Order: sequence, then C-alpha cells, then structure tokens
Amino acid sequence: GIWTMHFVAMLGFRVGGTEIRYDVPLTVLSLLVAMVVVCAGVFAVGYGRDRTRSLLLGGLTTGIGVASMHYLGMAAVRLHGDVTYEPVLVGLSVPIAVVAATAALWAALNIEAPVAVTVASLVMGAAVSSMHYTGMLAVRVRVTPSGDLLPGATAMQFVFPLAVGLGSYLFLTSAFVALSPTAGEREESASAQRPVETAAR
Repeated sequence: GIWTMHFVAMLGFRVGGTEIRYDVPLTVLSLLVAMVVVCAGVFAVGYGRDRTRSLLLGGLTTGIGVASMHYLGMAAVRLHGDVTYEPVLVGLSVPIAVVAATAALWAALNIEAPVAVTVASLVMGAAVSSMHYTGMLAVRVRVTPSGDLLPGATAMQFVFPLAVGLGSYLFLTSAFVALSPTAGEREESASAQRPVETAAR
C-alpha cells in the first residue's frame, strides 16, 4: 500500500524540457525494500517482549525503510539533466517517515473500533504523504536538453502491469478471506468432531 501510494505519486512527477523514464530494477528494488521493512517492523512489534522498545525499534526500522524506498524510487528516475537534493529537507523527511511508521504500528496494536481504525488510517495516509512530498520538495533538477533516447520504462508501461498485479492480488485476497472459515465455524467444526472421536474410542 505504501509503495503503491509512492509510485502513483511519482507518476505525477513532471519536469519541463525533458521526458521521464524509470529504471525497472531500481523501481522493483524499492518495492522489495518496502515489503521487507514493513514485515520487519510488524514482526518486531508482534514478537518483541518489551512492547515499548519493540514499538520504537519497529517504527525506526520501518520509517527508515520507507524513506529508503522513496529515495530508491527517486534514484530510478531517468531524465535529461541532473537531480540533486536539499539536505535539510531530506533530513526532515526521514523523521516524518519514522513518526508515521511508529504511529501506524501503534494503531495496529491498540485500536480495534472500526471508526477509530478509519481515523487512524486517514492520519497515517496523511503522514506518509507528508513524508513523500517533503522528499519531493528536496528535489532540485537541472535540465540538459538532449535528443538522446532515455533508458528505462515510461509511466504507462508501469501502470498497466501495476493495475493488473494489484487487481489480481486484491481479487485473490478477497477470495481467500471470503472462503476462509470464521472462528465460529472452526469452533463448530471442532465441536462436531469431538463426539465422533469419542464414539470411535
């Protein structure tokens, strides 16, 4: 979800005087980083003995990973010119990512009410977006006009596989959830099997 938001926002990145393409391996690497750090953060929080320490460690790991994902995605941009960054804004974007990640992990642990979950999700989305656009404000581009063909994929060459992949993932996840027995159904099934096992003895 975080990577998708980041990539869709990246598709809106425009620079006058040059076309933009994306390095495919680096873009895929940014996706893998997002997946690994989110899993690491959730694992740290879910299995850590000291809850507060685990939350801080998980938030730090996930936040730095989200920032890494963002700047790997930016490193994948190919254009006619040079891309540099404003160090202060880059430094500001990392704590924003860490705070956002920590808040998300805390919400996952402590919030159960549907309305509260919805509010927490909106706040988390706003925080991640703030990190992304703070990072984008740090970007400085010096265009060097050229007629050379840029390497990499265009935005549209990414959008179609992304849409198909996300659609397939959501369909399979929804089907799995719909077909999985509920806790009540599993309990009923276990209760029904107990008399059979007792009679067999």
